[in-house]
Amino acid sequence: MVSWIISRLVVIIFGTLYPAYYSYKAVKSKDIKEYVKWMMYWIIFALFTTAETFTDLFLCWFPFYYELKIAFVAWLLSPYTKGSSLLYRKFVHPTLSSKEKEIDDCLVQAKDRSYDALVHFGKRGLNVAATAAVMAASKGQGALSERLRSFSMQDLSTIRGDSSSPVPPPVTVRTSSKQSKPKTSRSASESTGSSGTA
Repeated sequence: MVSWIISRLVVIIFGTLYPAYYSYKAVKSKDIKEYVKWMMYWIIFALFTTAETFTDLFLCWFPFYYELKIAFVAWLLSPYTKGSSLLYRKFVHPTLSSKEKEIDDCLVQAKDRSYDALVHFGKRGLNVAATAAVMAASKGQGALSERLRSFSMQDLSTIRGDSSSPVPPPVTVRTSSKQSKPKTSRSASESTGSSGTA
């Protein structure tokens, strides 16, 4: 655990912050030699960081793994060993030079595919959102109309109850369809009896 903490601090301070400051100075002074030196370092450091992501998962159990990482970062930075320059000139530059055309083609294809995928998934996402909004609105409207219908039937029954003639309360009959239609029915004897008394 202590080795991991020390290696993280060394990589952050000496592998990242120190070179970043000297890269700034190289850009500020416009010294091409220093600029190229630090660009080679950053390319090697990017490859190191990528490899470190996987080796930390699979090789952390290896004895002195973190101490070797510290030594590697020190070797990369040392002006005596010029490790980053050596790795770049011997391995990275020849490999990238021979594969540059294929890498550029892959990057262009990946860029085009990612744009197409982004547009495709963006359209699908908008369609799903629009469908969800319409469904929510239609369900909300149905619930609202049911609520209003129940309020209006209660209001009608209280209004009819206040009148002087005796009127039976409305009978609500629900059908099997989605819409329910309240129906009010009176018997024939009630209707003739109420008209004869008036």
